[in-house]
Amino acid sequence: MKATRTLAAMAVATGALLTGCASNSSQPYDSGYGYNNNAGYNNSANMGYGTIESIQVAQANGGRTSGAGAILGGVVGALAGNQVGSGSGRTAATVAGGVAGAAIGNKVESNRNATGQELYQINVRMDNGEYRTVTQDSVYDLRVGNRVRIVDGRVYRY
Repeated sequence: MKATRTLAAMAVATGALLTGCASNSSQPYDSGYGYNNNAGYNNSANMGYGTIESIQVAQANGGRTSGAGAILGGVVGALAGNQVGSGSGRTAATVAGGVAGAAIGNKVESNRNATGQELYQINVRMDNGEYRTVTQDSVYDLRVGNRVRIVDGRVYRY
């Protein structure tokens, strides 16, 4: 009975801890390349007209995680750790299993989400002479030399 309460408390604590790490940001996903390296996220600084200088294909650094993999991994790890030892050794094994399972589950989810994801770095020479690099998930009909406009961190044909 005590082991069941310990396991339930561990699962709740792990879930609460990992939920606090989840991101609810409304900003565009920053894969490490940046969606718009030279402009902020407000519309006045993030809008303009220019010409595409180059387009490069890049691989994503890592996938985003929702925290579900970490929670599931933590619960499975805690269950596995609870089967080892007895007394305070069992409690330590449950905690260690939960932490290790959460780390492994988060990494597995991250790798699963990043598989095969290509990003496009679009270098634009703006009409005012500055250069901006915008990274987005597709280029549709964009080609080098196209006149474009940048709106909200994305490049569109003009």
